[in-house]
Amino acid sequence: MEFMARRLGKRKSPSRDKYMLKEQRKVDSGIFDERTMKYLSKFYNKGVVEKLESIIARGKEADIYLAVPGNSDLVKDIGMLVLKFFRIETTSFFTMADYITGDPRFSKKISRKKKVGIAQVWCQKEFGNLEIAAKAGVNAPKPIMSHGSILAMELIEEDGAPAPQLRDVDVYDPDRMLADILDNIRKLYLRELVHADVSEYNILVKDEGRIPYFIDFGQAVTLEHPNASTFLKRDIRNIVSYFAKRYKTKMSYEEAIKTVIS
Repeated sequence: MEFMARRLGKRKSPSRDKYMLKEQRKVDSGIFDERTMKYLSKFYNKGVVEKLESIIARGKEADIYLAVPGNSDLVKDIGMLVLKFFRIETTSFFTMADYITGDPRFSKKISRKKKVGIAQVWCQKEFGNLEIAAKAGVNAPKPIMSHGSILAMELIEEDGAPAPQLRDVDVYDPDRMLADILDNIRKLYLRELVHADVSEYNILVKDEGRIPYFIDFGQAVTLEHPNASTFLKRDIRNIVSYFAKRYKTKMSYEEAIKTVIS
């Protein structure tokens, strides 16, 4: 018995980091399925995520959670993270396929029989598009890491909270804001990328209605996509129409097109 006591006494207690990771996984496992948990564990193991916080948005294809960054250099100087969980079971294959088929980067990676595959490809696609946006100097979240069907990126925040959507604020200078949005579309275009879903829902606003930030890049396509021109024109028409209707701005669709592609 004395020998057993000595042996037990020499056992190392788990480190605080490992203990917290184990406890956090207990919480997460009550929310996500086994496959998603395996993907999520990679973010913990790499030090990208320390703790998963509350859900902040629920979309048709994904759920968005706040997360506390870990100690990895990938998240150095990042205040808070956003983790985007693409929901495999509700993935609309045919909707997504319109933006994947024809994109030479990803069109060969999907299978019409595997929703798991398309969710992962969509996740990779958004990460890659965010990298292009960063290189283009576009106002957008900084991409941090993609694994499986989970994407980690920088949180765009305003006064310590997630920045509001364009539709939910009165912008400081509508004409200036519209010009800035078109300038960001142009920067993407010069990098041969089209967002393909520009609207008042996919633009966040910072600095009290002065600075636009583009989000939701999963559907963005390269200019090689057969519908790239159609998507670009739709983006421009949507945003010009929105500002004309809400703020009575005078810029025409034709003027906006010239601003972007001239």
